Amino acid sequence: MAQQQKVGTPNDAKADEWDKDLHPNREAGKNQGMTGQHPPVTSALNAFEIKELHSRMPDFSSEELKQIIVLEPGTRLQQGAKYIDLNDPEWEEFTAMANMEAGTDNYYVPKTEVGYQLWNKLIGVENPERLDQANDS
Repeated sequence: MAQQQKVGTPNDAKADEWDKDLHPNREAGKNQGMTGQHPPVTSALNAFEIKELHSRMPDFSSEELKQIIVLEPGTRLQQGAKYIDLNDPEWEEFTAMANMEAGTDNYYVPKTEVGYQLWNKLIGVENPERLDQANDS
């Protein structure tokens, strides 16, 4: 007895004509490659270049502000990576999901692009040892 194909199940591997409309960003949010890291941020600004951040960050020196990378709007966030939004009053660290990208109202800072002492200062760590301010005596 011949096996009967189920109704509605395609029997070829060819995509239909509507596939691109239904899945415009098929690979969005997927981490590619062996390391899972996104490419280095090359077209991003730093917090020093965004003048409105100066008043929000009075405890940061000009040199520190220059080391804080802020993603451009439209930049896709890496799934599973840690970020903070400098436009959020609480500056809470969050883990990105696959469908997230920087918007025009976000100042996302990727943890991977900031030194650990500066990241700790950004997220409100007050322990001097974690901020590299411990007394070595």
